[in-house]
Parts: sequence; structure tokens; C-alpha cells
Amino acid sequence: MFAPAGATVRAWRPDVPGLAEVFHARFTHHAYPAHTHTAWTLLIVDDGAIRFDLDRHHHGAAGSAVTLLPPHVPHDGRAATPAGFGKRVLYLDPGLLGDDLIGAAVDHPTFTDRQLRLRVHQLHRALERPGDVLEAESRLTLIGARIAAQLSPGATPGRQAPGLAGRLRELLDANVADGVTLRAAAAQLHAHPTHLVRSFTAAFGLPPHRYLTGRRVELARRLLLAGQRPAAVATAAGFYDQAHLTRQFRRYLGVSPGAYARG
Repeated sequence: MFAPAGATVRAWRPDVPGLAEVFHARFTHHAYPAHTHTAWTLLIVDDGAIRFDLDRHHHGAAGSAVTLLPPHVPHDGRAATPAGFGKRVLYLDPGLLGDDLIGAAVDHPTFTDRQLRLRVHQLHRALERPGDVLEAESRLTLIGARIAAQLSPGATPGRQAPGLAGRLRELLDANVADGVTLRAAAAQLHAHPTHLVRSFTAAFGLPPHRYLTGRRVELARRLLLAGQRPAAVATAAGFYDQAHLTRQFRRYLGVSPGAYARG
């Protein structure tokens, strides 16, 4: 569970429907660059505090609060205290909550709900104990229902990607490992390259190349947790070589691929 540069991480893929990954970490200096996930990110902070920007708005996470970051919306993160922070994260499958709650989650990503905080903590405890799959499934169901109930009264429709930017995102999502050149994308989408980049950045809060890098890191995480070696993961996830994977992985997660996999 030890990782360099003052960080500890532990990550695994539980055999629980609706959960894509469990991630426990403690960071002192690491700062996440702006990125997106295809999953819902449900996190609690055990010590310290986190500052983060979500969809260009400032937020914080600490103490008894529960934070929910919706899929496809750019966010970053950094310590809000000199001693850093410790957090536990659940990555939830997109269908667990549904796209219709994305808008409400962007507007209100923080829940000051002690019962919800306790349930998330209890789920993490169940996930760490072998043989408690049924308990984990039950607790996840209750958590999903409680979150949906809190978001639904003020829910706004899921944010639809503007036409051109949305089509480029679909193209990038379909070619995460192979990639696509800007020239090829512009030709396929019948748009000028400059207009394409500007439209995507305005719609999603980060340029196409950074979006694609984030998706590749996300794919690399899944492959590492499935037991693949970093050298094979680098190629499979679309990185030039293992050094390229390591550089970007450290930038996004604060640890090397090997340390992440060992955790």
C-alpha cells in the first residue's frame, strides 16, 4: 500500500454490481489536473480537506460531508490543508444513478448528511471484508436510493453536449486506445480544426487532448486492476510506451502504475 512521494494508495475492483472501482488514498502534495470520468465519483474525506473545481465552480470536501462528482464533467482536486488529506472513493457505474441527475449533481455536489456518510463508511468496511458481497450490494442500493432522493427534487435535465463538441467526444470515446488526429476528426466532422478545439473546450472545460489523456488513464486503471503488467497496459491504453504511461499516471494519480497495481 506504500507509494512514493508521501502518498499511499490502495485500489481494487470489487465483485459488486454497480461498483467499478474502490480507491483509498492519502496525499500530501499531489494535485489532480482537470479531468473527467465515465463513472460517478462518490468520496468521503477521513482527514484533512480537499479543494476542487467542478464545472469551473469552487467547492470543498471535508469532515462529515459526502461528495458526488458526476460523469463527464471536468473537475480537479488539491489539498486544502498543509498536512494533505486522506480519502476513500467509490466509482459507481453510470447507470446506478442515471444521466438525468447529472445537472443536479453539478449544482450540488456536497451532501451534509450524516446518515449518508455513515452508510458510505459502512459500505467501505464491507468491501474490505471477504465474503460480504451481499451486504455490500445491499448498502450500495440504499446509498443510491438516498442520493437519488436528495437530488431528484431539484434535479435539472442531464446536460446534453452541444452538437459539434458532443460528436467529437463520441469520436474520442470510440478511439481511446487508437486515438484520432485533429485533422482526421475535423475531416470526419466537417469542421475547421480550430473551431473544433474551441467548441470542445467551451463545452467540456478542457481541450480534446487532455480529455483523451484522462480517458486513457482511466482505461489503464481498469487494466492494471485486472492484473495486466504496466508495459502491456501502456500499449493497450494508447500510450507511446511505459515511460509515457508512468509520466501521465503520476500526474493524474500521484503514484506510478506499479505502485497503484500493488496497492
